[in-house]
Amino acid sequence: MTTPSATSSSDHSDRALLRHAVATVGYRGGKTLRDAPANFSSFTCGGGCLSAGAILAHIGDLFDWALSIANGNSKWRDAMPQSWEEDVARFYASLAAFDARLASDEPIQAPIDKLFQGPVADALTHVGQLAMMRRLAGAPIKGENYFVAEVAAGRVGPEQATPKREF
Repeated sequence: MTTPSATSSSDHSDRALLRHAVATVGYRGGKTLRDAPANFSSFTCGGGCLSAGAILAHIGDLFDWALSIANGNSKWRDAMPQSWEEDVARFYASLAAFDARLASDEPIQAPIDKLFQGPVADALTHVGQLAMMRRLAGAPIKGENYFVAEVAAGRVGPEQATPKREF
């Protein structure tokens, strides 16, 4: 990936790849969030581990931050976890807002590779944590061959493609 200056237009292929990465968070995150047990928001692995609800709120914070960075005014805020349903809605809303910004013709005010390596990669890590926590909570999600999954840039809401090959 090229590293555009903070004030130049980013390369179209870099934006497309970042949008695909955001859609991947939507796909994998959606699978992890769907049909979670009623008490999953408060589930923790112990030993200082954050609750599932706190991790989900943090993912929303990451995409709000990514949007602020893309707009040239980096601002972080720690949101308190809400109900599971509210935090799931925020997850999708924050993905959609960031994806819409990436899809626009407006210059991104930060290097695309930094947006990937920071907030987007962090979100993927946390989605993995939530998937592992689902298993520990007794409500595992099915594994999947994600290489053949139908992930599409711009599809960042709760309506995701049906898995092609789960196991």
